[in-house]
Amino acid sequence: MNSMRRYVAECIGTALLLAVVVGSGIMGERLASGNVAIALLANSIATGGGLVALILVFGPVSGAHFNPAVSLALAASRRHAWADIPGYLVAQVAGGIAGVWAAHAMFGEPILQVSDKLRPGTALMFSEIMATFGLLTTIFGCIRHRPTAVPYAVAVYIVAAYWFTASTSFANPAVTVARSLTNTFAGIRPQDAPGFIIAQLVGAALATVLDGWLYRRADAPVPAAHPSIPS
Repeated sequence: MNSMRRYVAECIGTALLLAVVVGSGIMGERLASGNVAIALLANSIATGGGLVALILVFGPVSGAHFNPAVSLALAASRRHAWADIPGYLVAQVAGGIAGVWAAHAMFGEPILQVSDKLRPGTALMFSEIMATFGLLTTIFGCIRHRPTAVPYAVAVYIVAAYWFTASTSFANPAVTVARSLTNTFAGIRPQDAPGFIIAQLVGAALATVLDGWLYRRADAPVPAAHPSIPS
């Protein structure tokens, strides 16, 4: 029963996260009158605000990962049980897709869509390595030293990464899959998604290796799981 509660929390939390990401993208684009910078600003601020709330709400139940890269990295660093990971991944992907559909319904869009928004090239994939590496480094550093700061640190990092990465920082395989199913501001072509996902997993792996080396001290035991995320 406890496992089921965690999976449901991950599913609902990821769904709400995608509803924020896609819904604010649609709203921003409609109100910005063609000004992409304003639309992206609205999208990034809404995502950061949503992340703080969702991590605070669901963190005590599931850890508020909402992100397969985060779940895998926490398991690899012995902060979360591997037995939970398959259920987390299914819940995150299913929740992400449901959140996209909910956003479409709220804005009168066709529910079922496939994105044609091009996001190709090595520059964008490298951006995803950087975005995910930074996200996991932020999470690892905070849960070691200031665990109560995780919701705020993750949110402000994601807002920043929207702007300093060429890809606008997906940093999340579940988000990438879900955003391939919306032909709106936040979309990504399905054929571009695998490159993003591989890059995200590479970034998460690099951050995990760095964490294991940077904080390797005999008097610093690995802490238990704490709330964490992405976008």
